[in-house]
Parts: sequence; structure tokens; C-alpha cells
Amino acid sequence: MEYKDYYKILGVDRNATQDEIKRAYRKLARKYHPDVSSEPDAEERFKEVNEAYEVLKDPEKRAAYDQLGANWQAGQEFHPPPGWDAGFEFSGGGYTSASAEDFSDFFEQLFGFGGARGGRSWRRSARMRGEDHHAKILIRPEDAYYGARRTITLRHPELDEQGRVTYRSRTLNVQIPKGITAGQQIRLAGQGSPGAGGGPAGDLYLEVEFEPHPLFTIEGRDVTLSLPVTPWEAALGARVKVPTLGGMVDLKIPAGSQTDRKLRLKGRGLPGRGSQPAGDQYVILKIMTPPAKTPKQRQLYEEMAREMPWNPREELEKYSGAA
Repeated sequence: MEYKDYYKILGVDRNATQDEIKRAYRKLARKYHPDVSSEPDAEERFKEVNEAYEVLKDPEKRAAYDQLGANWQAGQEFHPPPGWDAGFEFSGGGYTSASAEDFSDFFEQLFGFGGARGGRSWRRSARMRGEDHHAKILIRPEDAYYGARRTITLRHPELDEQGRVTYRSRTLNVQIPKGITAGQQIRLAGQGSPGAGGGPAGDLYLEVEFEPHPLFTIEGRDVTLSLPVTPWEAALGARVKVPTLGGMVDLKIPAGSQTDRKLRLKGRGLPGRGSQPAGDQYVILKIMTPPAKTPKQRQLYEEMAREMPWNPREELEKYSGAA
């Protein structure tokens, strides 16, 4: 997926005001409108200009886009960094009625279409109730395992008097439910926009993502750990201590195990919620070879080579490569 430099497409500076962005858009929209333009790539350029304006005209989308940084080059291979939009508070609005075909994969990856991507809505409610707000937060997997109360700070983008994007911050004390998983939401009632005409305030929805963990990877409620083991532990079998989100537990390594063997610790993943059962922890064995640093250690390896002749590449060597 290619990165889109929306500022370059509109020919404006990254610090441009909303009025400057609007003027640039109108000029380019007239130039590349397919009904009047003689440019060979007018239709494609017109779509690019509209997409860029769709993002930069909206303080919330613009703030999220700016979070990606200014070091990306147009056309460069792009994948959004994990948690790239964490900590931003969005109130919705600003989305057009255009269809998905009018936007690039880059736009879809960041913002989705017509709301409903990643729990974030870009549509305005027609009721008197205040708009719901949405934000993504990063938490530790341990917080989801035990449950926790954490203080978070959210930044809400808005325009100043010069039409430039600024941020208003607020701090909230949030209860992290035990067993919550990535992608699920925490609802804070009444923490959205105030209602109109005395109507109730909207809610704030916090979408949970996990911070990268030095030991574990998490998918749903299941946890995976890569476990280094010695050749003799794998060959002879052993009982070793293994970390889990809930603390150290004993794991039996069966004799004759090979590297990449997957063992399961049932129920040692994230706790269940409601009717959802607890996840499991999977342990992937990685056989580590100790270095031969002394003559005696080297002698031991030479003795193993004599006493345990074995060619692990035997099947590979049978392959001739001939058609």
C-alpha cells in the first residue's frame, strides 16, 4: 500500500490554515474536474484532490493523519504503525456520502468508509443527544489479565482562531475490565459531546489495543511465548519454569522434542468474560546450542558426533532439483 502525501497533492504547507487548504482545493478541483479538464489523467487527479481535501478539511482526520509524521514519501510502501492513532479523541462528523470507490486503500486503512471501522463513527447523529466520542488506548496485557484502574490522557483536535489544528487534552480515570481483549471497547457514559436543547450527553468509547510485550504475543484470548531450551532438555525431557501473564508455572517438555514444537498451557491465556472461556498459552520451543568455548567443551561435541551420528539434512540431500 502506497503512502499518500495529502499536503503535496494539494500543494500546501503542513502548517497551512483551513482557509488555505480550501482555496488550494477549489483551484485544483476546477483544474481537474473531468467535465471541463483536458488533462489525460484528470479523473484520477480529481479523485486524489478530493481524497486529500476530505482528510485535511476535517481537524480530526487531519490530526490523525499528522500523527503518522512528516518523514514518509509519496508512493513509499506504508503500513500504519501499531497504535498510531492511540490517545486521540474523535467526535465524528465530516464524513462525506461518497462511496468506497472514490477513495484509495490508504484512506480506507486509516479511516474506513461511512463509519464503523475500528468502532469509530464518522457520521453525525440526527437526534438531540450529544455525539459519541471515540478513542483508541494502549494498555498492558497484564492490565487485561488482572483488571486495573489507569489514568489516561486524551487529545481532542480542534481549530484555533487562525484555522490551524490545536489540541485540547483531558485526563480520565478508567477501569480496565478483567479479560478484555484487543478491539473491544470500554464505554464511559456521558463523556461524549453535550446534548443540544437539554438532551443527554453522548458517550465515550475507548477501543483497547495492547502495548507490545517483551515476552508474549496475543491473539484474541490466546497468548504465545517463545521458550529457549537446551539440546539435552529437548532430547531427554525436562520440567522447567515458564512465565505466564499470571506468574511462573511448571511446564513438562516431552523427551525427543524438536524446535518449533508447540505446547499448550490450558486456561493460561486471558481470562474469560461472561460466556467466553479463558484463553490458552502456547509455548513454542526454540532449541539453543551452547557455544564450545573451551577445549573440553569442544571435545564433548566431537564425542557426540562420534556416538550419535545423524544427518538432519538427509531428505534435503535427496532432492536433485531436476524437472
